[in-house]
Amino acid sequence: MTETTINSEATTGAAASGTAMTERHKSRRSLWRAAIVLIVAACCYEAVARSGTFAPALMPKLSLVAQTLVTMLADGTMLEHSVYTLYRVMFGFLLAVLVGLPLGILMARFAAVEGFFLPLVSALMPIPSFALVPLFMLWFGIGNLTTILIVFYAATFPMMFNTWSGVRSVNPLWLRAAGAMGADESALFWKVIIPGASPFIITGLRQSFLRAWIAVVGAEMIAASDWGLGWVIFDAKEFLNTDVMLAALVVIGGIGFVFEKMVFGSLEKATIQRWGMSRVAKG
Repeated sequence: MTETTINSEATTGAAASGTAMTERHKSRRSLWRAAIVLIVAACCYEAVARSGTFAPALMPKLSLVAQTLVTMLADGTMLEHSVYTLYRVMFGFLLAVLVGLPLGILMARFAAVEGFFLPLVSALMPIPSFALVPLFMLWFGIGNLTTILIVFYAATFPMMFNTWSGVRSVNPLWLRAAGAMGADESALFWKVIIPGASPFIITGLRQSFLRAWIAVVGAEMIAASDWGLGWVIFDAKEFLNTDVMLAALVVIGGIGFVFEKMVFGSLEKATIQRWGMSRVAKG
């Protein structure tokens, strides 16, 4: 092994190590920023709660909310409700991805499919999922089926629309360059189109997941029988248990934060950042 090769390997290793350290530093900095924002928000809430603007029953102190949350976690009540809600969210969300992602790609690739589905998407996407809960209850009754279908309805259209937009926005120069280098249709699709559309697709996943949570909480308040975080919030409102309502909201926010950082953040690093698409998206 020559000295040049050794130096080259050492330089490559140092660069990789430096990149890894930079990523860890960015991750820690992002977590610190998130923690600071949450602490500031908590302090603002506590200041309003202690100011007497609202009655203690309407705006309890954070210490009471924390005590209620710990109690409900300890006896398993909050965990059980969270499992029911997560099941409904994930089932409906995965169905939306399985339907919305292929349809979005087909809409972008075939004019006939686009001409058929785009008017439907444009007409149905603005309808709030909550407005359909009474109708779905008449058709499917109360329970898991209605709630999952409401989540599926809410999450499908952002997935379709963002995928359609992403595939259509792929730079034609990339396609021509890959074709000039001998890429066939399969290689163009997997090596050019999907990576090029990945920022839009991941945005679609995030928006679909967000709308899935909005839909499930609204549906559980009316159509989910006796289980779910939405039902907890609705039932607590009936008995003016504001601390229980806020504890459930903390759990929902915590689950959303974990999914954003652990799932969507990791997916973004493994795809658009790895492929260099984040720099393209930022211009």
